[in-house]
Amino acid sequence: MVDELFYEGNNDHNISSEEEDTLVRSCSNLSVSFGYHCNSYQSFPLDNDEHDNSPQMRFESNTMMKSRNGSFTCLSGAGISANFTLANTNICKGLIGEEILPELDSPNSFRKIVSSPSMSRLDLLSTSQGSPASAESSIFEISKNIWRSSAPTTVSSNFLTNTEVKMAGGAAGEDRVQAVCSEKNGWLICGIYDGFNGRDAADFLAVTLYDNIVYYLYLLECRIKQQDGLYNSSEGSLNGVKSELTLAMRIAENEDVKLSENFRAGVLNCLTAAVEQAENDFLCMVEQDMDDRPDLVSVGSCVLVVLLQGTDLCILNLGDSRAVLASMPYAEMNTVKAIQLTEIHSLENPLEYQKLLVDHPNDSKVVMGNKVKGKLKVTRAFGVGYLKQKKFNDALMGILRVRNLCSPPYVYTNPHTLSHKVTEDDLFVVLGSDGLFDFFNNDEVVQLVYQFMNGNPNGDPAKYLIEKVVHKAAKEAALTAEQLMRIPVGSRRKYHDDVTVIVIILGNARRTVSASTSV
Repeated sequence: MVDELFYEGNNDHNISSEEEDTLVRSCSNLSVSFGYHCNSYQSFPLDNDEHDNSPQMRFESNTMMKSRNGSFTCLSGAGISANFTLANTNICKGLIGEEILPELDSPNSFRKIVSSPSMSRLDLLSTSQGSPASAESSIFEISKNIWRSSAPTTVSSNFLTNTEVKMAGGAAGEDRVQAVCSEKNGWLICGIYDGFNGRDAADFLAVTLYDNIVYYLYLLECRIKQQDGLYNSSEGSLNGVKSELTLAMRIAENEDVKLSENFRAGVLNCLTAAVEQAENDFLCMVEQDMDDRPDLVSVGSCVLVVLLQGTDLCILNLGDSRAVLASMPYAEMNTVKAIQLTEIHSLENPLEYQKLLVDHPNDSKVVMGNKVKGKLKVTRAFGVGYLKQKKFNDALMGILRVRNLCSPPYVYTNPHTLSHKVTEDDLFVVLGSDGLFDFFNNDEVVQLVYQFMNGNPNGDPAKYLIEKVVHKAAKEAALTAEQLMRIPVGSRRKYHDDVTVIVIILGNARRTVSASTSV
């Protein structure tokens, strides 16, 4: 499915505000792989009542999403393809591509989803490679028993309910993107999965990682209840106490939730465990299928996950996708600062480069052609089994096989995690695959979004960033945008990468109104 953006072929990067407005309103079309945009409005008390009915605070009813605690006021995502890729993946014997992914894709809007993991998901978690990551077996058994006793097929809790959870997703070449939010409880989970050497790993993450996150957050909840003495081992249950945690924490309606540092660390551990579990499951399936599809051992993905609840922002990343926070300290009004919240796990990061050399002191060919073992630029990633285990490398033939795989793993799976307390200074967060940052640095990305939202408070900043990428890629190739977009995917990879973007306008209404008002 295709959405449309409007674009004018102007090759000047520094253009006037009038030309910028023309760019947004131009009637020539730029087709993108997916695009969605929703506004979430909450009525906050303002100093000046005239803002209540201002145009920038009115939203179309078909895209309105109400946030009770003001986690975010606007969310948009967009992507554009450059790499050629098969429409469906063959992982899990084709079941993900043929049966599951079409149900998850909603490229133009949010829609309700069934959110509770099934019992088959529990069985998968308990029988794949190793035990559940970072989970105590007693807690794992507790949660399995609770789930089995509470519902025959699904888990039901106030944490996630079928009627209150919505998701949007889409694919751009080998990239996949996902956003899941709860209107009632005011939380948001976003993921960008930048696949390489195929889309299978990114597809697998799009199907499984959200369920994994839910599962490990539920384990965290069980652990908290056990520590609080709510679990009675003699009865083998939680004394009938149902989940009353949002994102595995207790919350009273209309109460401002304050997470402790220890609890935020627990949530970050849940994100790490969810990725670790997905990695185990994926490589287990790759091993089962590699006789028929040996190429799966080289398939991988970068991972960027953001979990936002109230003023708590938790982030995990593997690879070179980025999350960049825009902040405007009141002491420096009209000066927007870009703060990178993620690490760059590639050979371009001197710390990552040095770590690779230190970890393999007896291998003189760790880096060849500015790539890890001559194959990959990123130093941490999901999947890519042939750079992690010898048996996967041995499945490859000829030039595809890595020579002298002396001391694997050469690519790591340990992610970077960070928690951030959103303040009144924080305006928005931009999530993007590396294709965005091939053309713009952090400061430029933040300035583009800020200026766009000033002039177009009801506009779609993610789509606008995609427009700007195409605009700049065309300029660097001495082409018009129309000429660039006529180049078919695959061949267009010479000019730009797959690009996926999510922009989260953070939820302090007083701040957001100020940031969205034309200056």
